[in-house]
Amino acid sequence: MIRIIGFDADDTLWHNENIFHQAQERYRGLLAKYHPPAAVDRALFATEMRNLTLYGYGIKGFMLSATETAIELTQGAVSAQEIREIIALGQEMLAHPVELLPGVSEIVPALARDFRLLLITKGDLRDQERKIAASGLAAHFQAVEILSEKDGDAYARVLRRHGVAFGEFAMVGNSLKSDILPVLALGGAGVHVPYHITWQHEHVEEAPHVHPRFRRVERLAELPALLPELD
Repeated sequence: MIRIIGFDADDTLWHNENIFHQAQERYRGLLAKYHPPAAVDRALFATEMRNLTLYGYGIKGFMLSATETAIELTQGAVSAQEIREIIALGQEMLAHPVELLPGVSEIVPALARDFRLLLITKGDLRDQERKIAASGLAAHFQAVEILSEKDGDAYARVLRRHGVAFGEFAMVGNSLKSDILPVLALGGAGVHVPYHITWQHEHVEEAPHVHPRFRRVERLAELPALLPELD
């Protein structure tokens, strides 16, 4: 039976990718006099992927990669003022208020009465800690895990650390790649709650629709009723 539920944070409990989406739109505008938007997007994504092992996930890594990309795309012609604008853009992202997704403030406390809840997210430690504190949800989770990567090995370490059997665990998240597929491979259950924007790095070819321990819901409010199906 499902006894422990893990929740992703960004774009599962609160908005996140829309902040990056808006920032990247402004970044394209900043470099519009040098390159068309599609070229800027391709170059930035390539830089982010190249730097992922150095900077990890999060806004700070995005800022550094955006600065590096601007220098490369302009062949060093980017001005100090334009660099300041990139830094200011990142600082605005870091100060953005936490906005919970619909139903989260009701569903999480309700589930915490019947299940052990774990918050399992990845990204920049300081920024994630800020968002978790600002969300007002921290008290409902027995533990918070901020990881550098979310893959099978990482989930296995987390679950063993908390004495959780794989078969008793269900992970809820917006990313098939990071939240669902690694947990299904371990023998756990996965509930996919898609967000309307998905970062390119998180795309996978298709969902495991026929897997007996996988479900997809459109809204988090659907989660409590389907949990018994995953046992």
